[in-house]
Amino acid sequence: MTTLVFGHTSPDTDSTGSPIIWAWYLNDIEGTAAEPRLLGTPNTEAAWMLERWGLDTPEMLDDVGAGDKVVIVDTNNPAELPAGIGQADIRGIIDHHKLVGGLETKGPIDITIRPLACTATILHDLMDDAAAQMPEGIKGAMLSCILSDTLEFRSPTTTDHDRSVAEALAKDLGVSIADLAAEMFAAKSDVSEFSDAELIRMDSKKYEVGGKSFRVSVLETTSPDTVLSRKDSLMTAMEEVAREDGVDQVLLFVVDILNEEATLFVPNDLVRQVAEQSFSTVCGEDTVVLPGIVSRKKQIIPNLTL
Repeated sequence: MTTLVFGHTSPDTDSTGSPIIWAWYLNDIEGTAAEPRLLGTPNTEAAWMLERWGLDTPEMLDDVGAGDKVVIVDTNNPAELPAGIGQADIRGIIDHHKLVGGLETKGPIDITIRPLACTATILHDLMDDAAAQMPEGIKGAMLSCILSDTLEFRSPTTTDHDRSVAEALAKDLGVSIADLAAEMFAAKSDVSEFSDAELIRMDSKKYEVGGKSFRVSVLETTSPDTVLSRKDSLMTAMEEVAREDGVDQVLLFVVDILNEEATLFVPNDLVRQVAEQSFSTVCGEDTVVLPGIVSRKKQIIPNLTL
């Protein structure tokens, strides 16, 4: 039976590339039949990565059930996985996020969770010497994942090891990290074809704090004015998305990659309270700029308070 490899819903570059990378490893190195899957449409940067490195877009996966063999990468959170994940035969979890809990397996499995900036870096380490056998497309996907998750080493989640793996891959591929990252971020910044609701859900995670539930959305861009010009319609859509998704509020952070700061939309008193208590700031009328804030995992989620 084929093992299905997938990441989280609303797949970004790492959750698009890592299933492809690990499925290659299982097939070509371990001799285990495996196929990558996606839990949603990849974002514009991830789609660009697939085209740049000549990789096929994995099939979409609606759900899993009893008997389905799966390996989960880039998440361990049941809320970001198919509804039937509890019935599936989970064979492994490879991740770089905090342990959430809630998954139950049929028996003992291999779980690797390491404090690195990117799942693809962990995959490189797990491959050991076999990493040298990766074809160009797999190496390119791995490099793209690392540059995406580290924001070209700007993110505070970046480790020296993430950087060294990326630099070695770039040298092997004969590409410039700066040029590749610039093309990736340009693709990520092109959001013209997405509705406001799609933008809000594109890179978001649910989180509870102080008895309130939030959808914490992050838009990383090298062209923040393009997103900020849609502020009024986005704030209207935030209310609609919160209602449809069953959360108290959406927190929308527009991350300016080049200037290394985030703008948080402040549509109401609840968000104002969260912003001012979480980041020791004073909000403007409907936005607040947060210097140095670029990482949801390390700087946003851990600081949220009411």
